[in-house]
Amino acid sequence: MQPLVGKFILPWFGGSPAVWTVCMVFFQIVLLAGYAYADVLVRLFNTKRQAIVHVIVILLACVVLPITPSAGWKPVPGEDAEPTWRIILLLLATLGLPYFLLSTTGPLLQAWFARLNPGKSPYRLYALSNLGSLLALVFYPTLMEPNLSRVAQSRAWSVGLVVFAALCAACAWRARGTDVGTVLSSENDLQHGLLATGASAPSALSRLLWLLLPACASAFLLATTNTICQEIAVIPFLWVLPLGLYLLSFVLTFDSPRWYRRGVWIPLLIASIVGVVYFMVRRGDAPSVGRQIALNAGALFVACMVLHGE
Repeated sequence: MQPLVGKFILPWFGGSPAVWTVCMVFFQIVLLAGYAYADVLVRLFNTKRQAIVHVIVILLACVVLPITPSAGWKPVPGEDAEPTWRIILLLLATLGLPYFLLSTTGPLLQAWFARLNPGKSPYRLYALSNLGSLLALVFYPTLMEPNLSRVAQSRAWSVGLVVFAALCAACAWRARGTDVGTVLSSENDLQHGLLATGASAPSALSRLLWLLLPACASAFLLATTNTICQEIAVIPFLWVLPLGLYLLSFVLTFDSPRWYRRGVWIPLLIASIVGVVYFMVRRGDAPSVGRQIALNAGALFVACMVLHGE
């Protein structure tokens, strides 16, 4: 969805890197809102009410399809070429609900999976969901964009969302009758197991770091994307590359602890910082385009591995 909508509206607002940066900020904020919705839904409602509420959200998201932006959002001559709030309102009206629905999927379905399968970790599903997003980004510029028009891509995506919505509604229906007593029992067993191993509840500092570390990774993603687009070119591949590396760090760190080792990644982070600083100091001897992309992309990936790994 992200590169497709970016291609729709980029020419409307002057084709500058700031347009894509605004889009990325919008997607990050709505993603966070979807996570918050899933958290509140799971905490405050039983599974039957969760299913009812989420099916309503699913239906509302399907009502606004397709996600093709209307030409009425184009700025008229004389208007600011980069009206940030106009872009945000466009995205909100065109794809706000479908994107919000998709952003709830990871945490909400993982919670239902945990209720239906006590004792099984749901976190590999998080890695797999990010792997799916990564594959979509890889295939978009290589398969989708060259072979389908933007309108055809939008319609195909909308059909895919309807299929997804039906499957998600089926999951909600299945989870609605979960025995809360069984869930509480498994949670109590987990708590007793943690106490038996000497583990303590996470401190306030740990909880704050859980918020700040991924926030820093998100900021790195936006900054790197903006830098690449400003200094090299505003083309879809260069939008996809930073986002793909950002997702890859999620896939690796949440798949298994073996992928993140401080003794490996911390020195790589220091080396990448030194490399970026050296490039900034020696800007008069600018490297080739390929080296600029490699330097920025490599620094982003290493930073995201450390931040998400920690």
